[in-house]
Amino acid sequence: QAYLNAGAVVQEDISEASVIFGVKQVPVDQLIPSKTYCIFSHTIKAQETNMPLLDAILEKNIRLLDYEKIMDENGQRLVAFGKYAGVAGMVNILHGLGLRLLALGHHTPFMHVGPAHNYRNSSMARQAIRDCGYEISLGMMPSSIGPLTFVFSGSGNVSQGAQEVFAELPIEYVPPEMIQKVSEHGNQNKLYGCEVSRADHLERREGGGFDPQEYEQYPERYISTFSRKIAPFASVIINGIYWAVGSPKLMTIPDAKNLLRPANTPWLPTSRGAPALPHRMLAICDISADPGGSIEFMNECTTIDTPFCLYDADRNKDTKSFKGPGVLVCSIDNMPTQLPRESTDFFGDLLYPFTMDILQSDATKPLDAHNFSEPVYGALITSNGRLTPNYEYISELRESSRSRHKSECSMEGKKSVLVLGAGFVSAPLVEYLHRDDKLSIRVCSHLKEESDRLADRYPGVDSLYLDVHDNKDHLAELCAESDLVVSLLPYSLHGLVAKHCVQGNTHLVTASYLNDEVSALDEEAKAAGVTLMNEVGLDPGIDHFLALDCIHNVQKQGGVIESFVSYCGGLPAPENSDNPLRYKFSWSPRGALLNTLSAAKYISKGQLVEISGGGDLMSAPKDLTFLPGFALEGFPNRDSTKYSHLYGLGTQVHTCLRGTIRYKGFSECIKEMQLLGLIDTEPHTMLHPNGPEITWRQLIVSLLGLTDTSIFYENLKQKLVDRIGSSAGIEQLGLLEDIPVKKMGTPLDTLSHYLSSKLAFTETERDLVILRHEVGIRWNDGRREERGINFVVYGQPSHKGGHSAMALTVGFPAAIAAKMILDGEIQHRGVVLPFTPDIYRALLTRLEAEGLVATETSKLL
Repeated sequence: QAYLNAGAVVQEDISEASVIFGVKQVPVDQLIPSKTYCIFSHTIKAQETNMPLLDAILEKNIRLLDYEKIMDENGQRLVAFGKYAGVAGMVNILHGLGLRLLALGHHTPFMHVGPAHNYRNSSMARQAIRDCGYEISLGMMPSSIGPLTFVFSGSGNVSQGAQEVFAELPIEYVPPEMIQKVSEHGNQNKLYGCEVSRADHLERREGGGFDPQEYEQYPERYISTFSRKIAPFASVIINGIYWAVGSPKLMTIPDAKNLLRPANTPWLPTSRGAPALPHRMLAICDISADPGGSIEFMNECTTIDTPFCLYDADRNKDTKSFKGPGVLVCSIDNMPTQLPRESTDFFGDLLYPFTMDILQSDATKPLDAHNFSEPVYGALITSNGRLTPNYEYISELRESSRSRHKSECSMEGKKSVLVLGAGFVSAPLVEYLHRDDKLSIRVCSHLKEESDRLADRYPGVDSLYLDVHDNKDHLAELCAESDLVVSLLPYSLHGLVAKHCVQGNTHLVTASYLNDEVSALDEEAKAAGVTLMNEVGLDPGIDHFLALDCIHNVQKQGGVIESFVSYCGGLPAPENSDNPLRYKFSWSPRGALLNTLSAAKYISKGQLVEISGGGDLMSAPKDLTFLPGFALEGFPNRDSTKYSHLYGLGTQVHTCLRGTIRYKGFSECIKEMQLLGLIDTEPHTMLHPNGPEITWRQLIVSLLGLTDTSIFYENLKQKLVDRIGSSAGIEQLGLLEDIPVKKMGTPLDTLSHYLSSKLAFTETERDLVILRHEVGIRWNDGRREERGINFVVYGQPSHKGGHSAMALTVGFPAAIAAKMILDGEIQHRGVVLPFTPDIYRALLTRLEAEGLVATETSKLL
C-alpha cells in the first residue's frame, strides 16, 4: 500500500525491469537473462553451495551487484542489515536456550522468550526479555546450571545489535582473561558477557602478538586461540564477525570435536535431582551465517521454519529434537525478516543513496559504457558473462578447492561418496552407506528440497544443489573431489558422469544398463585406475546375480542350460492396483509408457522371434502362472538374445527370453491408448505449451477425428468403442472429463504428466517387486530339470517411514557395490558388469542379510 500511495505501479511480472532489487539468492530457474540483480549472493568467497547460482548468472549474462561489497574507501560496509540481524539473532538464541535447557531437565526463565518473529516489533521482544531478566535477578535460575557466560565475537553492527538486546538482562561484562573464572565461580543471579575482538584471540604463528595492519595484509600468518582460551568457558557464543577466505576460523571441525566431548570439558555443576550439563557450551548463534566460514562445522544454514539444530562431536546434525548430545546452533541467514518493518526501513535508508546510480545499469551494454560511482562499481561481481576484474579471484578459489574435499576426507581417514539424484531410490542407498562412519556422503539434486530431506533424515549427510544440464563444470568439480560417485540420474546422463569420473580419477556406480557412451570409456578408465560399475540395481542387477549364481552352479556340476526365461517387474501391491492399467508410478511414467512401443527379439525353441516397434509388443502378452494367487502377464523386453552370450549359456540353449511383468489388463489398456494416439512421441498442435487451453475431453474428441466437443457423453463412448474396441479404460482414467490438460508438446509427454499424479502411490499404499527365472537344465544322465527362482519383495507405505520395494531392490545393491569398491573388494578397473562370482555372490550374501532373499523350486521333467 505504501508503494501505491507513492504512485508506483505494483505488478507480479518483473520481466520488463532492467534492474531487480532483491535480498536473498534467487532460485536458479527464476533468474531472468540480461538483467541487473542486486542481492546478497554469498558467492564472493567461492562458497560451494552457491556456485551453481554464480554459474547460472554468468551463463545468463546477468550483471550481479552484491550489497555486501558496497563499501567506503576504508573498506567499511555501507549497506547491511547487521543491527537487526543481531537483534533477531539474540532473541532467537535466548528462546532456543530455554528449549535446550528444558530438554536437559532444567526449567529456566528463558522459557518465556519466544522466537523473534513472534513479536510485533523489537520493543515487544525486549519487554519479554526484561521480564525474563527480572526472574533471573530474583534467583530463579536452577543452581544445577551454574553461571552462564555469553561471548560476543566482533564489535560491529551485528554484535552491537545483539548486545543491545543482551543489555535488557541483568548482566556484567568481563574481559576475555576473566571468563574462565566467572564460568566457574560467578553469580547465578546475573549473566556474564564478554566481547572478543581480533586482538583477543588472534596471534602470529611465529612469535605471537597481533598487528592489525599486518593481519589485514597477511591473515595467513595468524592463528586463532579462540577455541583454546575462550570457547571452553562460553555457555553461549554469538558470532557476528566477517570472515574472509584465508583468515583463521573461530572454531574448526576438530575444535568442535574436542569442545563437545564431555570428558574434555571444564567444571560443570551437578545438583541432586537434576542432570549435569553434557558440556559447558550450550548454544551458538552464528548470525554471520557464512557456511563453512568462521564456524567451520556449520556448512549449511538453518531456517526460520527449522531454526535450530543439535551438532555433536561425531558431526551429526539433529533438527528434530532439543534433547541429546551436542551444542544447539542457530544459523539463520535471513534473520532480519523476523523483524520485517524495522529491518526494511533500516536497510532501505542505507541503500537509497545508491539507487539512482544503480538504476543506470543496462546489463546488455558493456561495463565501461557506464559511469558508476566507486562504491557501486566495487560491488559489481559479474558483467557481460564474466567475472569483473575485482572478482576474477573467485575462479582461482574454485580451482584451488577442487581437490580440497577429497584431501580433507583422506586426512580424516574417510572416503568421499557423491550421490547424484535424491529421488525414491536414493534413501535406502544413503541409509546403507550412512552406516559406515568412515564415509563422507554428499547428495546432489536439482530439487534441493529432495536432497535436504535426505540430509535431515541421515545426520552428517550433506545436501547440494546441482542441475547436471546447466552446470557441467560444477559436476566435473564434484566428481573430481569424490572417491566414488553413485549416479541415480537418468540413463542418458551416465556417459557424461562417467567421463567426468574418469577425468577426476573417481570410481562410478550406476544401477542402469551399460550404454555405449560408458562402454567406450573402458580403456581410459583402466589407464586412470578407475572402476565404472554398471547394472547393480534390480533389473538390471539382482536378476543378473540370481541367474548367474544358478547357471554357474549347474555348469560346475556338469549340467547344460537348454532354456532360460526371465520376467521382472515393479507393481503396486494387489490391494492398490484398482485402476485400468493395474499399475502405479513412483517416478515419471514416460519410460514405462515408451517401453510399450519398443521392438523386441528373443530365441524360442531355436527360432529367432522379432517384434517390431510401434506397439506390437502389447498384442500378445503371455499369461504367467508361477504365482497362482496373482493374475500376471508378461511381454518380452528389448533384445534378449545377447544374454545367451553374456550369461555364458552355451551353444545348446534353444530358448532365451527376458521380459517384463505386469498385472493382467495392463497391455489391453495400453493398446487402447496406442490406438487412440495417446502414446505418440510426435508433437501435436493442440498440445503446444503456448496454445489455447483445452480439456482432456476436447483432446480425445480431436484424436477421434471429431469436431463437436459437446457431443453427447454416451455417443462419445460409442465412438471410442468403434475406434479402439472399448471405452472403459479411457473413461476410468478420467480422460473423458472436462479436466484441464497440462500441455507438454507431445501426447506421450502430456499423458505422462497426467498419470504421474493420477496414478501416483499415496502415502498409505505399498508396492511390490516380482522377479522370476525359469531355467531348463539337462544333466549328464539324461534327466531334465526345470528350476524356478522367485524373488518377491513388498515395500512399506511412506507414512510408516519405510522404503518402497523398488527403492530397496535398486538402492541396496548399488550401495553394496559402492562399498565393495571403496573397501578394495572389487579391484577390477575399466567398465565392469557384476558377472563374476567374486562380485555377484558377495552381493547376494549381503542382500540376504538385509532380508532380500530368493526362493527356489525344482521339477524333474
